Amino acid sequence: MAEQKPYFVHESSYVDEGAVVGEGTRIWHFCHVLSGARIGRNCSLGQNVNIGGKAVLGDGCKIQNNVSIYDRVILEDHVFCGPSCVFTNVLNPRAHVSRKDQYRQTLVRRGATIGANATILCGTTIGQYAFVGAGAVVTKDVPDFALVYGNPARENGWMCRCGVKLKVTGNAGACEECSTRYKMAGGALQLVE
Repeated sequence: MAEQKPYFVHESSYVDEGAVVGEGTRIWHFCHVLSGARIGRNCSLGQNVNIGGKAVLGDGCKIQNNVSIYDRVILEDHVFCGPSCVFTNVLNPRAHVSRKDQYRQTLVRRGATIGANATILCGTTIGQYAFVGAGAVVTKDVPDFALVYGNPARENGWMCRCGVKLKVTGNAGACEECSTRYKMAGGALQLVE
């Protein structure tokens, strides 16, 4: 009798020996999770997702179709990666030069959203509840709650943790959807506790 796993893996997918997958996670069609990868609880990996052996996903992450999470990419809890978004792990790749010792860490903080077809250059940090628009090219760090889009991605406002664009006036703002309040401090948006 086959061992019952606390997570779901579609029959077309592979989870290599040595990968750690949390309870309640769902791994759909044509995925590959490499040995050493760490995936939290209650995540969802859409069709054709690849998770590198030195990648880390927190709890509740949703990875849509055609996304590769390469070595040294870390997603904290509840990160959303839209279809076909792209992570890199080396700045100057060449087919004939091995640069595996030069991989740079990319950190996506809790609750952040990365839109479809966005590209995230290695070595960057995307802040908590930040929102990267579809097709954006992120070349530098993104502050908490920032809305960025374009090529290169630029700040174009602020987002509530519930996913609604905020109206910030002066040094304060509140979400029209969930009433969460925010304040500006040092050019960055912060929750009012």
